Order: sequence, then structure tokens, then C-alpha cells
Amino acid sequence: MPLSPSYRLAATILHCFDEYRSRFKAITADASRRFAEAAWREAQQAAAERINLYEEKVQSTLDRLRRGFSQEVLTDCERWREARTHYAKLVDQRLDYELAETYFNSMFCALFHHRHIRNDWMFVYRSRERAARHSGLTLCRRVRVQGDWVAGLRWALDETRLETGFIDPEGDAEQGAEALRELLPDAIRDDPEAEIELIKSVFYRNKGAYLVGRVLGGGEQVPLVLPVLHDEGAGLYLDTVLIEPDEVSIIFSFTRVYFQVKVVVPSEFVHYLQGLMPDKPAGELYAAIGFFKHGKTEFFRGLNQQVARRDDRFIIAPGVRGMVMAVFVLPSYRTVFKIIKDRFDPSKSMSRDNVREKYQLVKLHDRVGRLADTQEFSNFIARRDHFAPECLEHLLEVAPSTVSLRGDKVVIRHCYTERMMTPLNLYLGQCDEAETRAVLKDYGNAIKQMAAANIFPGDMLLKNFGVTRHGRVVFYDYDEVCYLTECHFRHIPEPLYPEQELADEPWYSVGPNDIFPEEFGPFLFADIGLRKLFYRLHPELFDADYWKGVQQAIHDGRVIDVYPYRNKQRFCGNEGNGLMH
Repeated sequence: MPLSPSYRLAATILHCFDEYRSRFKAITADASRRFAEAAWREAQQAAAERINLYEEKVQSTLDRLRRGFSQEVLTDCERWREARTHYAKLVDQRLDYELAETYFNSMFCALFHHRHIRNDWMFVYRSRERAARHSGLTLCRRVRVQGDWVAGLRWALDETRLETGFIDPEGDAEQGAEALRELLPDAIRDDPEAEIELIKSVFYRNKGAYLVGRVLGGGEQVPLVLPVLHDEGAGLYLDTVLIEPDEVSIIFSFTRVYFQVKVVVPSEFVHYLQGLMPDKPAGELYAAIGFFKHGKTEFFRGLNQQVARRDDRFIIAPGVRGMVMAVFVLPSYRTVFKIIKDRFDPSKSMSRDNVREKYQLVKLHDRVGRLADTQEFSNFIARRDHFAPECLEHLLEVAPSTVSLRGDKVVIRHCYTERMMTPLNLYLGQCDEAETRAVLKDYGNAIKQMAAANIFPGDMLLKNFGVTRHGRVVFYDYDEVCYLTECHFRHIPEPLYPEQELADEPWYSVGPNDIFPEEFGPFLFADIGLRKLFYRLHPELFDADYWKGVQQAIHDGRVIDVYPYRNKQRFCGNEGNGLMH
């Protein structure tokens, strides 16, 4: 009996998803080899390849569907209703069923241009929403400490079985145990039944291998992260011990490149991580471990639920309005929505395509904890009464080609979403002297760390940076971002005679990529006091030679260390290159 077109449609999509997953797993599995060989450039390339892989596979699947099925079948929503039913049965016993459903959604959206978003035809909601089941697979390994924290840390390092040996495992264990005895709550530290539990899989990112789990005892638990680094030519060493939930949350921040980590059951993996970081949305955690498309699905589901509650409405984001983007927020959802305007301010000489290219550059690049991750949406639809009138009026005015009305619906053809942060200029207007100093120091560190990753923000104005709930400064306006190595940093030449210095126009030639760091002060800070404080904290940022030195390091092939924890927490002390945060 021949198979129905709807069944074949479902089976073809699932087969292509399996091809995608096979390649995704292969790239991920090779992370241990890249770490062992200190192949840092290759690791960065693999991270970008894995991100690109999804869209590449969606496009190849789309081509296969168009070759194998008539246009009539592919555009018939009733066929897709039947295909969805078949697909749900095909993935019912899979451990990665939710990722498979998201892939089905990607194919439906690609064919229907993100229209007809209904649960009848795609997986707007999970198929197992009411019938989730546990795989029975063991995610973690665990050991009872019995008061010997040194032995507990030795177990943690030994059981990881990394391909390269530790330089001084006993010394690392002693330092780690000392840190735990100092940091752990008394109830855990003094409990003879206390246990260390670690996820079996190692989390690889950049130059680090992270062991992730928790410490349990006395009826309490705290998260545990053990960052392991590679001293090239010597071996491995434990760099620090982290147990504070906020510190662990920063490790998994939306401002960092995705981890390369073996994940057998994604939903159970994310559920465990949420137990360590309860404030992290599931979508962010899916993205953090590489499943950024399903992270987008989880975000969309959460947003729909939030909007349905009607607790608040979309409003224009607080702060200075952008020259390129219109930005609005749903205040209760900790997310900003960014739309490219139809017309930019005269000072912005770029096109819509240029802006999208910049956002894609950041998506693929190492964000070093200083660039916000984004999700891209097409044909986002919400009810008109979910928008504050002044917000909707503004969007229709500045982006009529992107925002339109269809009956009682608002249709947004294209937008980006980012995590909501407090704009740095607003933050500085409401903090005390100590907070001002701390955030300006972090602002300078953010600029330096982006530079170390070969990123120059272009427009470094305070309004283009935000402050997270952890007090970290993050860049989020990408329309002028570029590679640092594309910039030409120059000292301002000495004037030949006094009248040149007083002239309205510069007495020296200025090329399109020329940048004069000596001019940063007045450009960044209208407030003289803030300008002087920032100069005291980061004088090198005003020196063209500093920027040229970073460029040279990048040209020499160095991958500069930028760690997701403070330098003072490292067991090696306060050594380092000034890039630690």
C-alpha cells in the first residue's frame, strides 16, 4: 500500500532533521579534541559552523521537499495538519522530540513565510505538554564527601577523564577544597553526608572546559562550576570554584557563545540546569547549550502566554530613541523588540541589509560576555489592543514597510528580540558614587574585551550599552559594529601653526576607517566629572598605540583570554592581561 503524501512529507522532514542532528553532534563531540590540542581558532570556527548549520540544513530540506512534492501538496494546510499528526507519532519516543518539532516548525514557516501560525498545522505547543515522560537515563555522577573535600575535588577532576592530564591535580584539589570550605553554607560544609554531583558531560567553550553540577548536604544545595583551563605545553589546571547562583548564571549568560556539550535528553538537561539557575528562562538555557532555534521556540511560547495574561501592553522602550532602530518592550517580560526603521538619521549612511549583516556578524562571533544574543522573527503578529496607542503610532510612523495593521491585528514583518537591560546612560543617572565608579570600570572592560575578540562597537555612546541585573555592562546596538582589524587607529597630528587648531575643520586628512582615540572623551561623556573618572580608570583607551597593540595580537593569531568570572576569583591570583572582569 503506497504511503500518503502527508506521511511522506513528515518522514522526509524527520530524515533531514536526523541529518542535521548527526552533523551537530559530530561538531560538538570534537570539542574535547579541540580543547586537548589547544586548537582555539578551530574552536571559534566550529562554533560559527554549528550556528550556520541549522539554516543551511533548512534550506537543503526545502529544496528536497520542492523536488519531491507538488506545489499543491506543499501549500495545502490540510496536508500539513495530517503531516503534523504523523510527525508527532514518529517523534513520540525520541529523546530530542522537542528539537524535532521545532525543525518541523522551521519547514512550515519557510514554506508559508511565517504565516498561518496555528497549532493545527505546526507545533505551536509541545506535543507532550500533558504527557511528558522521563527517559530513565542517568545525567549525573555523584560522590559522598564524608568530610574530605580534597578527596571530593580529586574525584571530580579524575572522573572527568579529559584527554589531557592535570599539571598538579592534588594541588588543584587542595585549592578547590579550601575555596569550598570558605564559601559553602555551614549546613552543607559540616554535613558528613554531603555530596558532590556533576553532569557527566563536559561543557566546552573558547579556552575553557567547565564541570557543572551542585553540592548537596544539610537539606540544602548550591550550584557548582569548576572551570578547567589548558596551559599549552604543560597540561590542565583548575582555575577557580564557583558556587554562587549569580556567578553560575553569568557563565550561562545570553552574552556568550553557545557551549559545546554532549546532550542526550535536551529537556531533562535543561530541567536540571534550571534547578541550578531558577531565574534563567528555559529558552535561554536551550540556546546556551547550542539549541538556539528551540530556544526561540520556547521564547515565543512564553511570550504568547505573557501577552495572553494582558497584565501590560507594549510600550516604547525607555531611553534615547535610536537613529536606526525603533525599540519597544513588554515591561513584564524582560525583553526588547527592535525594528529597523524605514529611514535612518542623516548621520547613518547604511542600508537595511547592512544592519542585518551586522546582527548576523554578532550572532556568529564570540560575544565574550559583552554582546547580547538576539533572536530574529518574521511576521510577528499581536492584537492591536496589546499595544499602547502612542507605541503603535510611533512604529507605524517610523517603519511603515515593516509594521502594518490587518483588522484588529498588528503585523510586524521583521524584528529582533534581546534581553531587556537598563540603558547605561539612565543607570548612571540614578546610581551613587561607588556604583558609578564600578559601572564605568566595567564599561571600559566591556570595550577592551570586545576589542580582544576583534570587535569594535563603532558607536560607543553610553545609550548603546546596557546594564544587566548582575551589574554587567553589555553592548546591544550593532548597526556600526565592525572587526577591530578593519579600523585604522591614528594619533591626532600636531598642528603646524596655532590657527590650524582653532579652525572649524580638522587640519589633517580623515579616511573612512580612521579612528582617533584621543577624541573619545568629549564624544562619550558630556559630563566632565564622568569623563575624568573614566580616563583615570582606562587611560589606555584614549591611546591609539593601545588599539594597535590589540590589532597586532589578533594578526599574530593570539586568542586573548576573557573569562566569565572576576580575575580575583582565579586561583592564579591577579595576574592576567587586564581583560578579566
